[in-house]
Amino acid sequence: MKIAVLGAAGGIGQALSLLLKTQLPAGSELNLYDVAPVVPGVAVDLSHIPTDVKVQGFGKEDLADALTGCDIVLIPAGVPRKPGMDRSDLFNINAGIVRNLVDAIADNCPEACTCVITNPVNTTVAIAAEALKAKGVYNKNKLFGVTTLDVIRSETFVGNLKGLNPANVHVPVIGGHSGTTILPLLSQVKGVEFTDEEVSSLTTRIQNAGTEVVEAKAGGGSATLSMGQAAARFCLSLVDAMRGENVVEYTYVETNSDDAEFFSHPVRLGKNGVEEILSYGELSEFEENAKQAMLDGLRGDIALGVEFVKG
Repeated sequence: MKIAVLGAAGGIGQALSLLLKTQLPAGSELNLYDVAPVVPGVAVDLSHIPTDVKVQGFGKEDLADALTGCDIVLIPAGVPRKPGMDRSDLFNINAGIVRNLVDAIADNCPEACTCVITNPVNTTVAIAAEALKAKGVYNKNKLFGVTTLDVIRSETFVGNLKGLNPANVHVPVIGGHSGTTILPLLSQVKGVEFTDEEVSSLTTRIQNAGTEVVEAKAGGGSATLSMGQAAARFCLSLVDAMRGENVVEYTYVETNSDDAEFFSHPVRLGKNGVEEILSYGELSEFEENAKQAMLDGLRGDIALGVEFVKG
């Protein structure tokens, strides 16, 4: 597998690159790109780790070389949230960054699976889709918004609350990737019962978990280590699927369902990206109400991305 990380010198990018260097299949190539001048040093640093994964660093002028021949491209590039900012405040800066990177993907590796991590994901995935359409290379089965962080947070919080090993907890999370658009389906967690109060408080905590990190870091950034782990988990699932394994992950993809054009769903992954979009099943009354309440906001986020590209 040949994989590129765009924004590899940042907090998420370095954590993600470390995990991929240590966990990708033997013989893989890992290309690290960033506009920050430190990226060659990050690549050399990682290259000293004894795994059979070749690491190369690419600077500001070398984006095309970083992308050529890639199977998967991960985009954590952009600015992080600061205290008092919500994800929409990031839009004006990160929208342009994503547009430029996706244009380069279209030109240099149009067949690659593109995994968007840069916030606000609800909007940046729509930007990526429109940019790929403008270049005539859009494949809805190969564009993903990485929402795995919502899943791993949900698993952790449920495990901690119920005294279970979070590694053995599975929590479906649908919708989008900010605030109330994040909808954990606690009614579907097997072997666990929740009171109404627990459902309400857990849902709120999962939806606001990013802010929890931003405030705890006191101006020092947003979720980088947990996001790096979440992105690595999704990337490695995609690698397994492209190598023929049966893999299901929750991810933000084009569904064109009654919910929204893009929506986080359980998805069967395969050699060509999305093989099948699966049903997210029955919702509780609480979950159905929460879903209906957030749909207009999610659709608005998507429309913002479309408008950004179409002008």
